[in-house]
Amino acid sequence: MAPNAGLVHLKEYDIKDSNVELIGSDLDHKVKHASAETEPAWNDGVIGVASGLFVWRIEDFAVVPVPKGSYGQFYDGDSYIVLHSQQIKSSSGNQEDKNKLTHDIHFLLGAHTSQDEAGTAAYKTVELDSFLHGAATQHRELQACPSPAFLALFPRLTFRRGGIASGFRHVEREEKTDTTLLLLRVFRQQSSSNRSGSGADSVIVCEVEPTWRSLDEGDVFILERDGGSVGDKKIWVWQGAKCSPMEKAKAAQVVHDMTLAKHVDVEVVSQSEARSRVVVKMLGGGEEDGFGALKAPRPVVGAAERKGSLAGKGKKLFRLSDASGQLEFGLVKDGGVVSRADLDGNDVFVLDDAGKTIWVWEGQGASRAEKAMWLKVAQAYVRKLQNDDGDGEAYLTPVAKVREGSESAEFLRAIEVA
Repeated sequence: MAPNAGLVHLKEYDIKDSNVELIGSDLDHKVKHASAETEPAWNDGVIGVASGLFVWRIEDFAVVPVPKGSYGQFYDGDSYIVLHSQQIKSSSGNQEDKNKLTHDIHFLLGAHTSQDEAGTAAYKTVELDSFLHGAATQHRELQACPSPAFLALFPRLTFRRGGIASGFRHVEREEKTDTTLLLLRVFRQQSSSNRSGSGADSVIVCEVEPTWRSLDEGDVFILERDGGSVGDKKIWVWQGAKCSPMEKAKAAQVVHDMTLAKHVDVEVVSQSEARSRVVVKMLGGGEEDGFGALKAPRPVVGAAERKGSLAGKGKKLFRLSDASGQLEFGLVKDGGVVSRADLDGNDVFVLDDAGKTIWVWEGQGASRAEKAMWLKVAQAYVRKLQNDDGDGEAYLTPVAKVREGSESAEFLRAIEVA
């Protein structure tokens, strides 16, 4: 069995109502001990110097590079750190300006990642930002709702079940059966915008529960059936009645990769064909199941899908300050336009961009206590929306932090720049 299969987490990270700040906790001390004085992942002579995309997976408190050939392939039981460094476009003739880089750090939490991995990813993201002199934009990403900026980084994005074995997780072997089924859902993720501003959609491949109830008429599904014996293996491509050509093309590409190293029979069926009933039955459906419209919630929710639930919501700006001698968090502006003039470089501010993103702006003169509390405060605000305000999907809201003087283009679009 592959090392990423059959894993059971002892303590799964609760995406909805748990924190990942954990600085100063037992986990914090364990991570510091594990990383010793320096982090090899950052000190390779490339990070912070060269532009490009870099991906690491958290493995037993360590930051382990992901092979470039596997970029865009993630497991729902793990946590990851993704760094995207870009060269600044400068019209000046100054060579130093031309060599400057902008950095975005995304820490991705899989749907079933463990508490130790989630906390380590958050801690190491802060460490990486420090290594980059605090100039990076930090993004908390959830598998269930990755930001448009994250989706734009990976033309091929896949989420599979499983994860790496961790010292704080118990590994159990799944009971072996005569036949195993693997079901992949291929769907187009609508994006209201991305880093380039093109608004191009992404196509995502996500492993789902191998049951006929996972089928949806708007998407394409790939079913791999392995009977356990040589020659008793087949791949079925089930095309929903309302799927798009983009999804069909992506499914064909995935199947090509799956069959590249071995000969496996492949059969493509459309939902409208009587033959498609074979797939429904293999997935546990009876004679009366699977007829008519088939709908199943998507495992990944995009910004465009959430936009409807955010209609009418205004922007809110909060201030985190210890000027009075103790940390205080209070509302500065409710509704209307938020501008740079509303921000004070001596404090930390939290901007709720009408539910699309929760931005944390860190002033250069903010105190150490204010800077250390940013993620905890942002998470507490999300929980307030979740519990007190009744916004059941608040936990899906992307959270990002920028520093004064190194604001990202996305943040500048969220405020009125005076």
